[in-house]
Amino acid sequence: MPFPNYSDKYHEKSFVTARDFWKYKKRIGRIPNIEPLKGIIICYSPSLFNYIIENYSVKKVDYVFGDHFYILEENNEQMGICGGFGIGAPMVGILLEEFNAFGVKLFLSIGTAGSLQKNIKLGSIVVCDKAIRDEGTSHHYLKHEKYSFSSEKVSKKLTAVLENMNIDYIVGTSWTTDAPYRETFAEIDKYKKENVLTVDMEAAAIFTVAKYLNVDAGVIFTISDYLCEDEWELHFHLTEEHLKTLFLIAKKTLNAL
Repeated sequence: MPFPNYSDKYHEKSFVTARDFWKYKKRIGRIPNIEPLKGIIICYSPSLFNYIIENYSVKKVDYVFGDHFYILEENNEQMGICGGFGIGAPMVGILLEEFNAFGVKLFLSIGTAGSLQKNIKLGSIVVCDKAIRDEGTSHHYLKHEKYSFSSEKVSKKLTAVLENMNIDYIVGTSWTTDAPYRETFAEIDKYKKENVLTVDMEAAAIFTVAKYLNVDAGVIFTISDYLCEDEWELHFHLTEEHLKTLFLIAKKTLNAL
């Protein structure tokens, strides 16, 4: 059976669109009154999101992703901060669609990832330049291919910012899956041998939806756990400072683009 079930859907028009959703919100008086945004930083960690809210001069925006959207103004430009809304490819696909319908054309995703390579240090910064499409969302946007790719200009700017900040980093591939508790030994071994660096839940969808929408998107991770030995090795509790660093990198990158 092909996936998606209706294999010719790529030539068909969407029945429901994000623009329809914003029209509805406008009709009922629940649309935000904000200026055009430089871009959106997407973060998944509730602790990081709370840290940003508590330590930066941000303004909460109503009627956008519940209580999960704030605006930060720097250098006379505004960027959005969206976080604490959950995890996974379907959610970020919706996020990109709705913010793009509101005029946003630049997205940076920051979060943790599991390492498939034991030589990558805990807390390492990984710039994801491509992702294996092993989730469902991306396949409803573009025909099947093994990989989806980061925006080249965003990846280049990310690495330039990292070098200017004198931060060590790695560039490589992530395996994106919707089913973290069904990552099998066989799959992990296969991707280790292909030199895939990390496993995550969003990157492939972000890159594919961004390509479909003709917008730019980048993804950076910090290593939080290891899937390269006989047992899962977890260190999520040690990533808070690394996540703060990711936010600084993302903020500087958006300002530079």
